[in-house]
Amino acid sequence: MRTNLWWSVVLVACACGGAAKTGDALRSRQAGLSLSAAPGGVQGTFVHEDDDAVTFSSREVEPGVYRLEVRLRGLTLTGLMEPASGVSTLDGFAEANAADAQMGAADRALLTALYRELDAALPKGDAAAPAAMYLRRAVSVWSQYPDTVGLRRVVMGEKGRGYTTLCSYARCNGRDSGSCEGRYNWYAHATHDCDRGGFDWPGNQQLAQLGDHYSCNGDEFYLAGDTWHCGSPNHWHRPKVVGNCFGRCGSTCGGDTQYTVDATNHDSCVRNGHILVSGWCNDQFVAAVDDELFAPNCY
Repeated sequence: MRTNLWWSVVLVACACGGAAKTGDALRSRQAGLSLSAAPGGVQGTFVHEDDDAVTFSSREVEPGVYRLEVRLRGLTLTGLMEPASGVSTLDGFAEANAADAQMGAADRALLTALYRELDAALPKGDAAAPAAMYLRRAVSVWSQYPDTVGLRRVVMGEKGRGYTTLCSYARCNGRDSGSCEGRYNWYAHATHDCDRGGFDWPGNQQLAQLGDHYSCNGDEFYLAGDTWHCGSPNHWHRPKVVGNCFGRCGSTCGGDTQYTVDATNHDSCVRNGHILVSGWCNDQFVAAVDDELFAPNCY
């Protein structure tokens, strides 16, 4: 059973005020996560199997304001988050000369591995300390960041304006997770726009059962005739889809349980004939960033 005393996963305690170690200093360590926590903050390192290393920190710099930093592969990612006002400033730049930088495939792969380690180590949802929860959410955002979207941006996330929650649609058969037993709660419609057509074209729309209810080989199910198939449809006219936490903020069924309109529409793009970093899905990704950073957990 995972304990809520998540600081018990500490492997190496970092000296306060010490310089973050990178490069060879980290490569000599065993692969895995090193995490240390104290009231108001968390910091640590992650060494991947191929010796790529990440250093990270998140701390409360004033009441309710959190400063995040993640460093990897010569790239520095930063965030200043004010959840009470729904405002966040994100940035990314080259560590060597502070020049503007873009996210690449290798960066996303390493951040995805870090996110999975953080997700396994931290308590789920609101049980995590705020500094740790917002670090987890920011790492999840960066792990999905498209190559062609600028890393520097101000994110505004006010409920009802910046994001709209869909918690009720994440339930089926009276459950937040588990089998629907044929009693679905369809959301109409998950939708996107692309080269095929606009938001109102049926081929860009899906009837979606949101939530953590099914999964097949890390994918969803879609209904063809009377048969459910494992995989994603490609611009079918309003197919029914369910599984793999459809509509949930984040790239996986991770530690936070936010279901929103923008996250649902992003899934309707990247799971409907487009890949995660498709330029046709950039607008849905950008719209969903504030949802993932600030929307409350549904359960």
